[in-house]
Amino acid sequence: MINNYSLVDRLMTDGTLSRPEFFTLIEGRTPELAEYLFDKARQVRHAVYGKDIFLRGLIEFTNFCRNDCLYCGIRKSNLSAERYRLSQEEILACCRQGHELGFRTFVLQGGEDPHYTDDRMVGIVRAIRAAYPDCAITLSLGERDRESYRRLFRAGAERYLLRHETRNEGHYAYLHPAGMSLRDRLGCLEDLRSIGYQVGCGFMVGSPGQTTDCLVDDLLFIKEFRPHMVGIGPFIPHKDTPFAGREAGSLELTVFLLGILRLLDPKLLLPATTALGTISPTGREMGVMAGANVIMPNLSPVGVRNKYLLYDNKICTGDEAAECRFCIQRRMLSIGYDIAVTRGDYAGLSGEERRAV
Repeated sequence: MINNYSLVDRLMTDGTLSRPEFFTLIEGRTPELAEYLFDKARQVRHAVYGKDIFLRGLIEFTNFCRNDCLYCGIRKSNLSAERYRLSQEEILACCRQGHELGFRTFVLQGGEDPHYTDDRMVGIVRAIRAAYPDCAITLSLGERDRESYRRLFRAGAERYLLRHETRNEGHYAYLHPAGMSLRDRLGCLEDLRSIGYQVGCGFMVGSPGQTTDCLVDDLLFIKEFRPHMVGIGPFIPHKDTPFAGREAGSLELTVFLLGILRLLDPKLLLPATTALGTISPTGREMGVMAGANVIMPNLSPVGVRNKYLLYDNKICTGDEAAECRFCIQRRMLSIGYDIAVTRGDYAGLSGEERRAV
């Protein structure tokens, strides 16, 4: 019989397990095993990043989307969504406030909105780069073609977040409409890496149709692809989607997987996501104690935050940016961590990559 504690030790030493071993570790988890895993995860993250928590200032600049993903509250078929777009001037105002509060990474996130053409997005990125040369610019705009990614990189964007959502093809087809394909999504991730971005992928935990085999597929893909960041969070249903009324993902399983990911690559940038904080009042603290080292407070104008609802009951939709930032700092201090006023780059960047950013 496999000893699950020895699997944690192996993962910490070797950075990987076989498919059956990952399956056994996930299926055999207990509260005692989880605490053992989290202790090891904290050891390796402290060795690489210390006790710094990196802030990313999230600017949700459009909730228009051409896609119809079955789990998403801003899917194009949701006629109840109140749509909005931020202008370049509004985006820069968010950056200005964020910079004053100590943010050194801005994350521009939106639906796949055709209004934001390459020319428009290049102009926005160049304006942020000119105004804040000490900051990293992260984009999360979904699937675009390779030339679009290249132009945005040349304009000054260094990071790109594109969740793969699931590595299992059947599961991907279940979560997405016809016309979207896992092959296209993975191709975009490969394009982003080859262009030179720091790349983030990720998946929902507990999404409809997900099995332990799906989760193992995700872990093996992440080990092979070697992203710089992995964003995971529990699935939370939205009332105006086909998955309304489905059971939410598990907080316990999500933080267990965060611990596994930290051991899978000690240098990963791992967010304690807003979804974690939504499903539990102490969810983000639990994520940090499981090995996470990134938090992404919202810099969007308060007036639009309750319109960018990918899922129901999202937290922090009414907080001012300053209120949110210092609340997070107090909460991190309460568990022995502190906010770093830095870009917070991936620790494994080569010398060439560091010169590029």
